[in-house]
Amino acid sequence: MKHFLSIMDYDEATLSLILDEARSLKDEYRKGGNKPILKGKSLALVFQKPSLRTRVSFEMGMQHLGGYAFYLSPDEIGLGKREAVKDIAQVLGGYASAIMARVFQHQHLVELAEYAGVPIINGLSDYNHPCQAMADALTIIEEFGNMKGINITYIGDGNNVAVSLMDIAVKLGANFSIANPDGYDMPEQAISTAQKAALTSGSRISFYTDPSEAVHDADVIYTDTWISMGQEAQSEERIRTFKPYQVNQQLIDKASSNVIVMHCLPSHRGFEITDEVQDGPHSRVIPQAHNRLHAQKGILAYLLAKE
Repeated sequence: MKHFLSIMDYDEATLSLILDEARSLKDEYRKGGNKPILKGKSLALVFQKPSLRTRVSFEMGMQHLGGYAFYLSPDEIGLGKREAVKDIAQVLGGYASAIMARVFQHQHLVELAEYAGVPIINGLSDYNHPCQAMADALTIIEEFGNMKGINITYIGDGNNVAVSLMDIAVKLGANFSIANPDGYDMPEQAISTAQKAALTSGSRISFYTDPSEAVHDADVIYTDTWISMGQEAQSEERIRTFKPYQVNQQLIDKASSNVIVMHCLPSHRGFEITDEVQDGPHSRVIPQAHNRLHAQKGILAYLLAKE
């Protein structure tokens, strides 16, 4: 049984295979539409957290490939509250060909994978966001031709997006740097696992507290919201702490002249990123968002298409 819970579950060859398929499906779609390789397949979309890109990209991805997706809102299931995760997994596994879940607790994904009997796709958890990382990699490859030796610098909170960005970087041979305030580091487990993978790929991982120093050789500058869902009570403290970590034109000017800027969205303009940068010539934020659709299709094809 194949699942898509973490970038670290896959080797470089498999990740490259999925990304190549994503690029092929993107090209095919733009030339008139995709072949219905997932005809008769269904995808249950289980959401504990709302999302624009995750929901629409998976729904449209299944439709483009000839399959069907159906949305289950937080109130409809109550994952782990109204009903045990084990029971939900076993029931949905009998209804759908696969389950995409966007959850608060990563452990819920692990339980779904244990009991569902069908592929589970991680649409986001408190630990990581692997589907976003695949879209990020697709965007970088389209820009630079590959990931090997590309310098990726993440500015901000060492959150789930940062973890998966680091994972895809070290798996595909890019160098990863992060600049974050003290106390907002990525989990030690994630760092340790990535450092082991970097020994194989030859990637470098670097840590900074000064954003200006971190972006010096950057080909990619990446940022994310300072305040994620569930952190609203910390808003004032986080805004004060992260203010020096804003991605603005002054920071961009310290990077290489061909640097691109990325953000997984939704963005809070005027906080982690300025309008000038998000709407400027270095921004790839919208193509990156569009690539969620194509990366998702690559993942779906890998998990569900017949060999």
